[in-house]
Amino acid sequence: MTTLKSKLQEDLNTAIKARDELRSSTLRLTLTAITKEEVAGKEKRELSDDEVLKVLAREEKKRREAAEAFTQGGRTEQAERETAEGAFLAEYLPKQLTDDELTEIVTAAVVEAKAAGAEGPRAMGAVMKLVGPKVAGLAEGGRVAATVKKLLAG
Repeated sequence: MTTLKSKLQEDLNTAIKARDELRSSTLRLTLTAITKEEVAGKEKRELSDDEVLKVLAREEKKRREAAEAFTQGGRTEQAERETAEGAFLAEYLPKQLTDDELTEIVTAAVVEAKAAGAEGPRAMGAVMKLVGPKVAGLAEGGRVAATVKKLLAG
């Protein structure tokens, strides 16, 4: 079975042979981030595919935030590069939930939490606990929290 990390490694080799500078440098940086994560603890270890996905998601988010910062700073060329790198990394991530799908999951969790007696500020935590496992890796935390707040207020 091919691990996600070895797929990234293979894709890096392909990108290098194709002289695809954007993909090869993006994959190099991402594989470096994975390696750093592997040696971060007391013992060196191999990351699971889920852990590699978390690193990929973090790297993709960094690119998105950097692109926004460059755009605000009027540095269009760097913003375009960061956007392209982020889009490339997003190809490895699970497809994100649409707003409708997310709202549906959160609505069900709000009903469930209220039925369990959660009200007011505590309801937010209860709903997030229910929603978290269902949307892990499929929707960004900030997006989830905003949807929960909106539905609890509504």
